[in-house]
Amino acid sequence: MSALKRISIKYLPFADAASDDLPLSQLLRLSLFQVSVGMAGVMLLGTLNRVMIVELQVPAFLVAIMVALPVLIAPFRALLGFKSDTYKSAIGWKRIPYLWFGTLWQFGGLAVMPAALLVLSGDTANVAYDIPWAGEILAGIAFVMTGLGMHMTQTAGLALAADRATDETRPRVVALLYVMLLAGMAVSSIVIGFMLRDFNGLELIQVVQGTAVATLVLNVIALWKQERVRPMTKAERAAQGPTFRDAWADYASGGSAGRLLAVVFIGTMAFNMQDVLLEPYGGQILGLSVSSTTLLTATWAIGALVGFALAAKWLADGINPYRMAGRGVLAGVAAFTAVIFANPMGSTGLFFFGASLIGFGGGLFSVATLTAAMTMPTSGTAGRGLALGAWGAAQATAAGISTAIGGGVRDTINQIATTGGLGEALNDPATGYSVVYHFEILMLFATLVALGPLVRTVTNTARGEAGKIGLADLPT
Repeated sequence: MSALKRISIKYLPFADAASDDLPLSQLLRLSLFQVSVGMAGVMLLGTLNRVMIVELQVPAFLVAIMVALPVLIAPFRALLGFKSDTYKSAIGWKRIPYLWFGTLWQFGGLAVMPAALLVLSGDTANVAYDIPWAGEILAGIAFVMTGLGMHMTQTAGLALAADRATDETRPRVVALLYVMLLAGMAVSSIVIGFMLRDFNGLELIQVVQGTAVATLVLNVIALWKQERVRPMTKAERAAQGPTFRDAWADYASGGSAGRLLAVVFIGTMAFNMQDVLLEPYGGQILGLSVSSTTLLTATWAIGALVGFALAAKWLADGINPYRMAGRGVLAGVAAFTAVIFANPMGSTGLFFFGASLIGFGGGLFSVATLTAAMTMPTSGTAGRGLALGAWGAAQATAAGISTAIGGGVRDTINQIATTGGLGEALNDPATGYSVVYHFEILMLFATLVALGPLVRTVTNTARGEAGKIGLADLPT
């Protein structure tokens, strides 16, 4: 039985991500915080987005504002990560308190959200008092609370995983955490969609508040016994720690941190600008049915899973993470090229292939840059929480901005093109989509330009030629 157990564990996916300090059972429990974040992300960006516009008939611009509110908190992830680096408690915990309070914020936002949305919809027949702007204010507070909880939970959870993993297992831990995030999004979207098939106000309250309870349960299981108790004296707790400004200056002093954040920001914008356009492109331009365009999410997810699996293998073999990020960017260039040519060639197969490549390239790029952030030296006052918070801030902010830009560019170009402003040849509804996809390819090439010095510096460092990687160090 002992031999059988060893064999079964050996062939489990990501079993080699475990270590003596972080056994597989604890690693899988810890990864549940990613499931809860994925579940909340589906609720905010998918389910509630549609419910507010279609069933509750909330104006689209109000929905856009509500969905954008959590993105406004993203730049503060670096500060949250720094606070978890320097937090002092009587029992010595640093990450667990931030995981816990992030859970409470996320739980609280989801718990009050359905009632706020029902008030926002203007259903005055079922409310005791009709107070002007109450729905807008309450819904905004609920979205901000949920977004703050998601950012705090994910930043502290990733930092805790980085603390407990070894240098050898850290890349595989990153890939596992991404898979769990994707799994949480996939499973929760199916379950939530099934439960809301017969929509009414009571169903909305039950599903959203049920998600809040599931968040609390999953995160409590995730954080249980994940950090050792290290009692601190009153004098140690009262000692003055570094300021955020000092820690940030220390983090950015080598030059590589700023360039890495620029790469993450530009690359994320390049991969996410099509986020709200791919399914409309398939339906409006290629004439696909609703059921066919729904399969795009599954196609993208399969590509992302393949990317995660290859990333774990390549990183275990010792590949330069920046070089792997470059492979993801090149896959993205091929992906958007395939999507563009799917229209003139009338090929749905090419379109679905491009969608899978978008997931594959984006998965490689995300895992590679997150690995680079997790393995970045943490000497001085800057810790892993600050590094991971800065990575998360750059990624989340870029994703939110790029989605808005993509939709705006498509609408503006199409309005000009369909009125003959760009000539007869471009008088086509596909023009706006094509401009966005071409712009994404351009940004992917810009990502490669920003990424090049990082690859070169890591290679030089491996050869014993240490040097900075800042913008000031580029050859003139």
